[in-house]
Amino acid sequence: MEIGRETNFAQLLGTVEEAPELSHKSFGEQFYEMKVAVARRSGYRDIIPVVISERLMLEKRPEEGDRIALSGQIRTYNKEEEGRNRLIITVFAREFRMAEPEEIYDENRICLRGFLCKNPVRRTSPLGREICDLMVAVNRMYNKSDYIPCIAWGRNAGYGGLMDVGDPIELTGRIQSREYKKRDEEGNVNMRVAYEVSVLKIED
Repeated sequence: MEIGRETNFAQLLGTVEEAPELSHKSFGEQFYEMKVAVARRSGYRDIIPVVISERLMLEKRPEEGDRIALSGQIRTYNKEEEGRNRLIITVFAREFRMAEPEEIYDENRICLRGFLCKNPVRRTSPLGREICDLMVAVNRMYNKSDYIPCIAWGRNAGYGGLMDVGDPIELTGRIQSREYKKRDEEGNVNMRVAYEVSVLKIED
């Protein structure tokens, strides 16, 4: 893995889909959440939630439609919804800048180094392609960990499917958004968005 052996590294370059709005305060510091759209080669756009400190936006607060570049980490936490815990996934920005005019191509790069914390779930797509769901735990400061869902395809799925809980894992990929339908207790069907890391490579 590159990036100075970072255990959790995220790099995005895209377009602000929703301007920053106040999310929460911590130790007197204000944090904002915004949505950043990052295009894939296929033309589909992943809409990624980003949390950013007010101090990173002192020179320029991004507005809808701005092209921005940022780096940071994937962060996760549990939020109670409808009596159940739901895993919330965001990119926590540590560096931020406005994109240069010549930076016309979007970027979406994730590097993780952690441990498998659930048994891999292997399945097959409707088109017959092998898929494997992986849950990766990545430690961070203050005895906290982020639990990051990942999805591997093809050869990576075969490799990941052979791993056991507790095995170390290093991977690179991209963070993606995926819409799905959720039926509530009253039978109503609601559209929701899930976030996961699509694995491009599992390191040997």
